[in-house]
Amino acid sequence: MKGMATAAKNTYPHIVKEPGYCGGKAAIDNTRVRVNNVVWLHKQGHTPAQVLERYPDLSLAQVHAALAYYYDHVEEIEAEFAREDEAEANLEQRKAEVLAERARRSSR
Repeated sequence: MKGMATAAKNTYPHIVKEPGYCGGKAAIDNTRVRVNNVVWLHKQGHTPAQVLERYPDLSLAQVHAALAYYYDHVEEIEAEFAREDEAEANLEQRKAEVLAERARRSSR
């Protein structure tokens, strides 16, 4: 149909999301720092300047681009956090099971 508007695809300067780069997760270009790394610090109360202290190779523009990407893709990034939390919990459970088995064997 003529005149029908189509939604423009958002692009984010400094943000790369490609298979094979940082596990396909959104990352800051040429740094291998994932958007969720910046967001995690932000959610811990770090200012963009404090994020730069942790990642001195980033620019302020890159930090802000990561945060802009997050706010436009909250569900995606929060799902990454949930998957990482689940993987960490599974690892802790496996470690506890191994330690319990070692304790049983040594008490025999």
